[in-house]
Amino acid sequence: MKVSEYIKAKDLNEAYELLREDRKNYIIAGGAWLKLSVKSANKLVSLDALGLDKIVVLGDSIEIGALCTLGQIETNELIKQLYDGILVQAVSSIMGVNIRNIATIGGCVMGKFSFSDIFPVLEVMDTTLVFHKQGEVSLMDFLNNPKFEKDILVKIKIKNNLGKGFFKKVAITALDFSVINIACSKTDGLFSLSVGSTPYIASPCYKAMDYINCLSDINLESIKECANKVVEEIKFSSNNRASKEYREELAKVYISRGIKQVSNYEN
Repeated sequence: MKVSEYIKAKDLNEAYELLREDRKNYIIAGGAWLKLSVKSANKLVSLDALGLDKIVVLGDSIEIGALCTLGQIETNELIKQLYDGILVQAVSSIMGVNIRNIATIGGCVMGKFSFSDIFPVLEVMDTTLVFHKQGEVSLMDFLNNPKFEKDILVKIKIKNNLGKGFFKKVAITALDFSVINIACSKTDGLFSLSVGSTPYIASPCYKAMDYINCLSDINLESIKECANKVVEEIKFSSNNRASKEYREELAKVYISRGIKQVSNYEN
């Protein structure tokens, strides 16, 4: 990767102006994934001096600074308690410790990587992104907008809910990218479901959620039907890691297991 200039921003305003100055200027977080999306840069702007590496409870939310490493998240006691620790589980499945101590949550989010193990989990939690100029933006508005305005992610806010959670990553090896990843949660009686690495970016299963959240009772037949609706709704394809059909079967199996786990269903 070719970089002409590296600048350590003094504050967010300076970083924002530098980012907007040239389309080939980029924010650098941990830098673990930068080469996957950027081949050359005129200016790399570092946020290291801006204190964006804190995890705090503010009101009814846990706020994770954009420069928090995956390693910080993995070991944080507050986050271990959220939704049965599914964000910690997802983070812990990413590469090795050396990478997790470099890669930041902000870099993972802003990269919009289709293989991300983090997105399905964030999608089934009550998650909001906070940007320097645009303020609070829903995670799905960010992911669904291919022309999202250039901005700096400051922090990720997750409602401190006492929900149940389930996460599953399937990969060929422990250090490989996902063949598929799945997250489920249940909060205040409502299910949230998301499937990612299909091999497309994670997506909530809206129709399946509408179906299961309208039921008065959960049984094996309704769980099976919900899993089928996920496969009907979500786009699956083949690539060098897995076939479309294999991914669909995995989705059915683990969506079913996830629903059972978060609802404490016992056959």
